[in-house]
Amino acid sequence: MHLVDTTMFYAPRSGGVRSYLEAKHRWLGRYTSHRHSLVVPGERLGVDGDIYRIPAPLLPFGHGYRFPLRTTPLAACLASLHPDVIEAGDPYVPAWAALDAGQRLGIPVLGFYHSDIIRLITTRTGAWASAALRRYVHALYRHFDLVLAPSEVMAQRLSECGISKVEVQPLGVDIERFHPDRRDPGLKRRLGLDDDTRLLMFVGRYAREKNITELVQAIELLGAPYHLLLVGPEMPPRLGARVSVRSSYLEHDQVSLLMASVDAFVHAGDRETFGLVVLEAMASGIPVVGVDAGGVAELVQPGTGVLARSARARDLAEAVQTLFAVGAPGLGARARRAVEARWGWDQSLHGLLSIYSALTGQAPEPVLAHGPR
Repeated sequence: MHLVDTTMFYAPRSGGVRSYLEAKHRWLGRYTSHRHSLVVPGERLGVDGDIYRIPAPLLPFGHGYRFPLRTTPLAACLASLHPDVIEAGDPYVPAWAALDAGQRLGIPVLGFYHSDIIRLITTRTGAWASAALRRYVHALYRHFDLVLAPSEVMAQRLSECGISKVEVQPLGVDIERFHPDRRDPGLKRRLGLDDDTRLLMFVGRYAREKNITELVQAIELLGAPYHLLLVGPEMPPRLGARVSVRSSYLEHDQVSLLMASVDAFVHAGDRETFGLVVLEAMASGIPVVGVDAGGVAELVQPGTGVLARSARARDLAEAVQTLFAVGAPGLGARARRAVEARWGWDQSLHGLLSIYSALTGQAPEPVLAHGPR
């Protein structure tokens, strides 16, 4: 098969969607004979291997994302590749272009609901926009042959919008890159902290839905010996004596080293569609404190971490205390085993290939156990 993905969520410093697409590309190239191409926005028209870039303007305050304004160039590029199946990874112009190209070619087109557009926009504009956004989601996603949701909670959200052809397709994690062996025992000293400090960490964008303010307040409530390391672009440089900040984008290898070197990961977001960074923490052998809402609640199972009742500072602080009372190292070891058993990219992408085969009518290709063809 020739598989083609298109999305605007493919910027130099983008997060989970790009990680998914790059993991898929590596895995397909290593273990199958399928061809995989990406059609994404770029500064200028160009081709780099299997990545085709269509010019699009930068999105203001959009962390490097580019927003295509017209479907025609994207649809023409997609159709010219003559794929067997197209997957659209956002709810914007690339999705409509994918549907256009699929109709021209008579091939199946999937939509992957990575971004909860309803929650994302209403968080900023207010609930008055919710009804219009639900109508938009229905108008777009009803045209796809199948819609993939990364979690049960997102599948339910699509169902509430009247979308019936939905299948849950969890993402995965690179269990070789994110590994307990990456631990750096000197991290606390370099941060100016005592060895007995309980070092917590969060990695992500500084965005309203991440509830960073509540997380910092929780650390202040906890007091000594707790300390928080915040990593991500546009983080405020100073957030108090108990918070260290690395306000920049870090590559995966840098993040994996930090993750394996802290005592626990804390995610205060309660609106995640999946929570890939949580899996990365668990794969690194550290336990997770999350909020009992959204996609994160489906990942943090009993014995691998603790779920706070809400994203309020007091609830987060209580969950952190519970985690250390139970025993952070033991929870972290069980988190690693849980990821190895269920959440590696190998498990995730085997399932995805089965979906592609069913849609195209092509028999599943045997996947190699070791190395490329």
